[in-house]
Amino acid sequence: MQYMDDKDKSRIVQRLSILEGQIRGLQKMVEHNTYCVDVITQTSAVKQGLSKIEDLLLENHLGSCVLNQMKSGQTRKVKEEILKVYKLKRK
Repeated sequence: MQYMDDKDKSRIVQRLSILEGQIRGLQKMVEHNTYCVDVITQTSAVKQGLSKIEDLLLENHLGSCVLNQMKSGQTRKVKEEILKVYKLKRK
């Protein structure tokens, strides 16, 4: 079963590649004793990038998986998953 279309998958993979580079950059910054505020600025950018990926994944999930589950009467499962994601996002 395909959970997302190729366009969405491509966008997410591209964003993950960017984040991978940012993480490597962060590691080098720490290894080279870069000024703390500069490192914190980059960690903030990484968190924002991850948040955007989560948003894309959630949007895709709501528009495909949840929709299909609702149509097939799996409302309890939908409710549990949405609450789980909500709780994770609040942490």
